Order: sequence, then C-alpha cells, then structure tokens
Amino acid sequence: MDRELVEQAQRGDMDAYDALARAVAPRLYRSAHRIMRDLDSAQDATQQALVALWRELPRLRDPDKFDAWTYQLVVRYCLMELRSRRRRLTVVRNLHDVGSSGLNEPSRADDARSVADRDELERAFRLLTEEQRAIVVLRHYVGLSVDESAEVLGVPRGTAASRLHYATRALRAALEANDRQAAIGGQGA
Repeated sequence: MDRELVEQAQRGDMDAYDALARAVAPRLYRSAHRIMRDLDSAQDATQQALVALWRELPRLRDPDKFDAWTYQLVVRYCLMELRSRRRRLTVVRNLHDVGSSGLNEPSRADDARSVADRDELERAFRLLTEEQRAIVVLRHYVGLSVDESAEVLGVPRGTAASRLHYATRALRAALEANDRQAAIGGQGA
C-alpha cells in the first residue's frame, strides 16, 4: 500500500481513507468470506473492519505494516462473530430449537464434479476451529508466510505453525474419510 496515502489518512484525510478502503475492501471481504463461510457475515465483518480502520488508523505506528494490520482487523471481527454465533447456537440447541445455522454458500454454475469437490472441502473446512480457519485462510488464500500470519493473528510463530499443521492434518483426514466413504458407497452400487 502507498505509505503516503496511509499517512494522509492517519491525519484525517477522508479522500485518502476512501482510497484505502476501496483498495483493501475486496481482499478483506474475500478473506472474511473464507473464514466465515457466509456472505452476510463476511460483509458484516468487512464493514466492521473498515470502520475500525478509520477509527484506529491514527494509532498505527508503522504505515508500512498497513496491509498486515488490515488483515488483523478483519480476522478479529470474523473470530468475534464466529464465537458469538457459536454461543447463540449453543443457546438454541439448549432450547431444543435446532434450526438452520444460516451458513449459506453462493451458488455458481459449475460442473457437477467441481460442485462436489467444493462441497466436500466446505464440509471439511467447517470442522476446523475458528483459529484454524483463520490461519489456513491467511496462509493458503491470502498467501502470507507463517511469520506474517502469526503477526496478523497476534500469536507466537510456533502457535501459528502448530495451528496450521493441525488444521492441514484435520482437513486431510476429513477429505480422506470422505473418499473412503465414497469408495465404500460406490462398491455397493
């Protein structure tokens, strides 16, 4: 990101902030959507991150770390929403009123195999904890290194590496289990 633009926005320049927000919003939304797995929640988290960007930007010490900092904001709001959603679902389950979790994916015109692969990955991804989802998104979708991901998440490098390792292992196990299930089901047909 342009350091000068960040510094102008830090001084309260609305045009500079607007330019920054327009530049980062699409990538923040993509990251939020991959973590949240829900369009509306991803939009909410992105909006909250953009509001926090404006509010907290004057306190950003190093304008060169703007990009990592914006990821930190959106991940923070995603994790807050996921935790809140989990608490709400627990209350609903305790009331024996199990309903839809509101997790909807956008529909696309894909071939049947692509849709099946995406659905399989989606089911596996939902098995991960919020923290594991965040590290997988930052590492494999955003393209940050483990060190950069650790900085964004505010955790030690070893914690980030461990979360990534266990998340990858859990995804692999879920996908392999699904493949075994499909092979067993295919043999009986």
